[in-house]
Amino acid sequence: MTEAVFIGSGIYRGSTYGRRHPLSIPRVPTVIDLSRALGWLPPDRYRVSPRAKPAALQAFHTPGYIAALLAAEAAQAVSDEMRALHGLGTLSNPVYAEMYRRPATAAGGSLLAAALLRDGGVVFNPGGGTHHGMADRAAGFCYLNDPVLALLAFRAQGLRRILYLDIDAHHCDGVEAALAGAGDIRMISVHEARRWPFTGAFADRAGGAALNLPVPRGLNDSEFAVMRDRVILPAIDRLDPQAIVLQCGADAVAEDPLARLELSNRAHFDLVARLHGAAPRLLVLGGGGYNPWSVGRLWTGVWGVLSGQELPDRLGGAASAILRDLTWVRQRGPVPAYLTTTLQDAARPGPVRPEVGELAEAAAKRARHWAWSGENGAGNGN
Repeated sequence: MTEAVFIGSGIYRGSTYGRRHPLSIPRVPTVIDLSRALGWLPPDRYRVSPRAKPAALQAFHTPGYIAALLAAEAAQAVSDEMRALHGLGTLSNPVYAEMYRRPATAAGGSLLAAALLRDGGVVFNPGGGTHHGMADRAAGFCYLNDPVLALLAFRAQGLRRILYLDIDAHHCDGVEAALAGAGDIRMISVHEARRWPFTGAFADRAGGAALNLPVPRGLNDSEFAVMRDRVILPAIDRLDPQAIVLQCGADAVAEDPLARLELSNRAHFDLVARLHGAAPRLLVLGGGGYNPWSVGRLWTGVWGVLSGQELPDRLGGAASAILRDLTWVRQRGPVPAYLTTTLQDAARPGPVRPEVGELAEAAAKRARHWAWSGENGAGNGN
């Protein structure tokens, strides 16, 4: 596969967790519409995501949980016992019409991506990135864990050097729980410290499989660049992975309501560009992101980078109209003009605080001792 492939589905159009839920906003449809308006998504680069079958989901999730999720969608209700046991029917993971079909489609997209990447290439599945899902319960808006399913699919292909990189503002607790002690998969997570799910401390190594980078509130582009250049890229260079899975959550930008980081989307674009070619296989997933304008612009720009496009300084009429037509129940007052007329944010540089430099130094030291340790053995925890 020589050209980047985009995986999408019509199920994201009109499907919602509920009017007041943070995921009431359109995300993947906006990316598809913007990409098509910009001429970046010809039919030969687009694949319709299949819906993963229960048997495929059981590569990670328990049969009992999958059965409960299917039953909850069919009945549009859950018992108190099922709520307590599986985390379904909560404020974060409510009962809604497509509560099995939508996450199973995201999971099917990531499984399709792994299959497409068997011999190499680049795939973008913005509907994926649901990194909080546990084997037997929903958590953090995530009913299933498609990143884990993709990682296991790569392992099933015989790959033994697989890197998972997560730049969502929230720690990828579900992925870390699944990978603990793995010798053939390494995880790097950059996330806001002391934010839900309150996991991912620097001291937490997941049996040697994880390098957690909990960054302070207000992280700016300059500070992210320190993590990128001193920790992430050198680690990738040393590990020489056969595949990289990037969870590219859009909630670390300044406009997001559920985090307190201050990045521009240029931080994401630059990292994606540097990952292009860093491994024979690159799978980029979506993830968090709860401001409809910033999510749509960021993931469209990511697709532009992956597909070799030149990102415009200003958006033309059709693309700008797509953004102007978005609505959001949280929006108070006029939408800032740059959110509807540009794709790229202005850069958001700033001073590099001592605690960021110290974290980068400690992480770089730890990463220098990282090594692969066989098919399933524990990694080097030094």
